[in-house]
Amino acid sequence: MKKNEIVELTIDSICSDGNGIGRVDGMAVFVPFTAPGDRCLVKIVKVLTRYAFGICTQLLVPAKGRVAPDCPAFGRCGGCSLRHLSYEAELCAKQKIVADAFCRLGNLQVQVAPCLPSPNQNRYRNKVQYPFLQLPDGSVGYGFYALRSHRAVPCSDCLLQPKLLNQLAELTCQILTQFGVSVYDEQTHRGVLRHLYLRQGAHSGQIMVCLVINANSLPCEQELVRALTQTFSAVRTILICKNREIGNVILGTQFRTIYGDGIIEDTLCGVPVALAAPSFYQVNTPGAEQLYQVARRLAAPKKDELLLDLYCGTGTIGLSMAADCGRLIGVEVVPEAVESARTNAARMGISHAEFFCADAGQAAAQLARQGLRPNVVVLDPPRKGCDKATLDALVRMSPDRIVMVSCNPATAARDVRTLAENGYLPGQVQPVDMFPRTRHVETVCLMSRKEK
Repeated sequence: MKKNEIVELTIDSICSDGNGIGRVDGMAVFVPFTAPGDRCLVKIVKVLTRYAFGICTQLLVPAKGRVAPDCPAFGRCGGCSLRHLSYEAELCAKQKIVADAFCRLGNLQVQVAPCLPSPNQNRYRNKVQYPFLQLPDGSVGYGFYALRSHRAVPCSDCLLQPKLLNQLAELTCQILTQFGVSVYDEQTHRGVLRHLYLRQGAHSGQIMVCLVINANSLPCEQELVRALTQTFSAVRTILICKNREIGNVILGTQFRTIYGDGIIEDTLCGVPVALAAPSFYQVNTPGAEQLYQVARRLAAPKKDELLLDLYCGTGTIGLSMAADCGRLIGVEVVPEAVESARTNAARMGISHAEFFCADAGQAAAQLARQGLRPNVVVLDPPRKGCDKATLDALVRMSPDRIVMVSCNPATAARDVRTLAENGYLPGQVQPVDMFPRTRHVETVCLMSRKEK
């Protein structure tokens, strides 16, 4: 194949990046916004040694799972990559992504269950981070970055966000426009408005508003407070976040509360949660509750067992299982999250839970040296997966069961393979859709220690 060549191919599957995959003479061609079963003409735009990239120039025969996208920003905004698929086709594609990762990357022969659907396919996100943008008429707008870029695309009603948050963003921009507040320019590092960061408790309904600015303050802070709280009774707190750093990190480290107490409250799996602006929290609350129920079922802790929760965050997974186990130990590297976990346990009246602030690998190694042998370990590592120290310590502690919750099938397959090579049998693998209409999928895997 050569660049700019037009080829005809059939899309066989979807990869973890959300691109369709077809083949020409055995060579894989990645084509965005295509569906498994599409027959199309593709223009080759980049050729590498083992694969190529192309764009669909003509759809000859559409796949059965293809639907008309229901968002005008689809294809320009970098948020949704699978809105051209029916939801049934999306779930099938995600199950195959997980199965391919465990087979091809993990070299594991495991049974991958059908992907569990999200309770909601639209309006499910409890957090949104809108980059501000300057509209052609000079007013302040909001939207999302285009895929693999920092070019903001206007999107007045994102279907992944609750409609109320989109309406709140609209009113915020109107007020900022009235006061002539400038939009930040990444190239010149001038301008004030960087991001509008919103959170809403899925069960409580409480809303947090946080404006990220390249300045110390805004000229219309009290006007914003008055307008937003009078129009939206669910707004509980409003903050200003100063971020004067050059780079693409959204939040700065300095927060100033201009209304309320700086937090909102919610519950997840019955666990009370107090959320500050920097707090990590699963963005799909009903989906996360389903995910944690799967983890609890596979972990199956008993009253006489010790449960170790690594990468525990604010303790939600472990605390959701606390009633079933005899003792709970949680480990997390973020001090604020550990304090939240301890507070959550106290509020729930759970006295057999302990939480430690440490790196997961170092803490697991220390517990192993102390001879601590948990019966069950639940771990929810970051996207990069577990480090070697964590996996080595897990093997030394030799728990009966390990349940891994992962947002990255590739690193999950890699880590499960390492544990399989060290005495653990991978059992059920359950994909869970936490992020409908996007390429992301969660995976829960149970591993059991082989009997010697």
